[in-house]
Amino acid sequence: MYLIRRTFKTKPREAPKVAALVHAQAQLYHEQGHRGEFTVAFNGGTLPGDSNVVILEWVQDEIMSPSRGDNDISSEIYEAGAKYREFVESNSIEFLELLSPDKLEKYKKLL
Repeated sequence: MYLIRRTFKTKPREAPKVAALVHAQAQLYHEQGHRGEFTVAFNGGTLPGDSNVVILEWVQDEIMSPSRGDNDISSEIYEAGAKYREFVESNSIEFLELLSPDKLEKYKKLL
């Protein structure tokens, strides 16, 4: 299983708005069966650390191309994504392998 994290660097003071819009799009992905449960977090500048940031995370069993032939993404999802684009300066994505119980046992033997 994989943890997928998409990070959006927003224009100043736009993180709360982008967080709400990203959440709306992620909810559509979830409702239409493309993703499982997800979380959205943000720092609009009132907390220590990087500001003007929105982070979307979800877990997937496998990593698959979103442009694969059998993936039918609705226009509603694309339209939801278009709503926050003007407020985003950049975005990136990370793929992290989750440490499952069987992997943990395997790696404990290496200690």
